[in-house]
Amino acid sequence: MTYVLIPGAGGSAWDWHRLVAELHDRGQEAVAVDLPAEDDAAGLAEYADAVVGAIGDRTDLMVVAHSLGGFTGPLVCERVGVDLLVLLNAMTPRPGEAPGDWWANTGHGEARRAQAERDGRTVTDDVDELQDFFHDVPPELTAQAMKGGPDQSGTPFVLPWPLERWPDVPIRFLAGRDDRFFPLAFQRRVARERLGITPDELPGGHMLALSQPVALADRLEAYRAELA
Repeated sequence: MTYVLIPGAGGSAWDWHRLVAELHDRGQEAVAVDLPAEDDAAGLAEYADAVVGAIGDRTDLMVVAHSLGGFTGPLVCERVGVDLLVLLNAMTPRPGEAPGDWWANTGHGEARRAQAERDGRTVTDDVDELQDFFHDVPPELTAQAMKGGPDQSGTPFVLPWPLERWPDVPIRFLAGRDDRFFPLAFQRRVARERLGITPDELPGGHMLALSQPVALADRLEAYRAELA
């Protein structure tokens, strides 16, 4: 099987490097995709183009879509044969919903603040990358990440999600129990309301591929075994 790994906003193929190594050690191929995140002319359609181009003529595919990648992964499933779509700490769109509208439509801000209060943390409306995304990532990897990834364009957040319905492929939702940006209770509600499924859980925060690559690889391999 080939694992196709789609990063989130401002992310890159590097975000997946620890997971790629774990999957390779298990004898599986993994393709981590770089998206045209800095290109103001590129929206979700162009992101899907990049993923489809990276797939090439491969078959037997599991697409793993992280964060904003939840808007791109289903578009890929409409264009190539995918055996399983895994939404990893992902945004879950509704037909016609622009990613920029998703935040208010899902009540994300309120859910994020409520979780911070339960944790005894203080948050603002501004994103704190260190606290929201990298709080459980090894310091040396966090330092490398902070040196700079793509400067995320706002273009993908503007246009409506073009699908009229979710693609007819099996879907699993995988959520980090310690995700501060997309809290677990919030993801449970959104996944239930929008997909009618209950997320599977792993320990760890938003960047599971960096903080929990072994556990994540084990879970993805378990999904592969279920398919077989």
